[in-house]
Amino acid sequence: MSFSLVNRVALVTGSTTGLGKAMAFALARAGARVAMNFSSNEQRAQRAFAEFEAEGGTGILVRADVTNAQHVSSLVDQVARTLGPIDILIPNATPNQPLLSIEEYTWDDYQSMLDFFVKSPYLLCRACVPGMKQRRFGRIINIITEVYSMGVAPFTAYAAAKGGQVGFSRSLATELAPFGITVNMISPGWIPTERHAGDPQSLKDSYVKTIPVGRWGVPEDVAGAAVYYASDAASFVTGQFITINGGRTFGI
Repeated sequence: MSFSLVNRVALVTGSTTGLGKAMAFALARAGARVAMNFSSNEQRAQRAFAEFEAEGGTGILVRADVTNAQHVSSLVDQVARTLGPIDILIPNATPNQPLLSIEEYTWDDYQSMLDFFVKSPYLLCRACVPGMKQRRFGRIINIITEVYSMGVAPFTAYAAAKGGQVGFSRSLATELAPFGITVNMISPGWIPTERHAGDPQSLKDSYVKTIPVGRWGVPEDVAGAAVYYASDAASFVTGQFITINGGRTFGI
């Protein structure tokens, strides 16, 4: 069974840094034409896209707020006009993720999480699914987290929104299976990226000691799972999640 993504078109949101960037690059290496997305820091995004093209990637860079319905519609239209209809969708964009007690959280904090992890996937799927149904092919890959499975505290806003994304993914997987569209999830542990540069070293040291594999995960560990889910090799896999955390947790 082939892992080739030649002639496929992928959209990865929030893909000019961190896990999203690694997934976009890996999909391109497998042959996909890739739309990279960002919403702020254009200078950083342009650097990432220049690196993408220098590695031989084929694609476009599109600025859009993926929590905004009009922006999502324009984004999907631009990708379709430039690269072709979207076959592979990875809603990866994320907001700031404060760790706060329940007394400290405001509803705005919760709303921000819901906007990125429930509203954005909904808007993106609503825009992409009609074309996928027509072509009888689609791959939707949602990014979850071990926080959801482990009940990590103090993180209720993030955990609640990710729990909603899990339920959304599983229901959508059942709904879309008859059309040749799979919906799966990747559940990473803590994999340090640019957003973690300021995290306390003591916290990092204590976490890495709990990883049975004995090392930190890297973004490329997540990217490999994305390529698998996007490929024909995963055509009979839907509604599932792969946990990528070096053996810290086990799923059934």
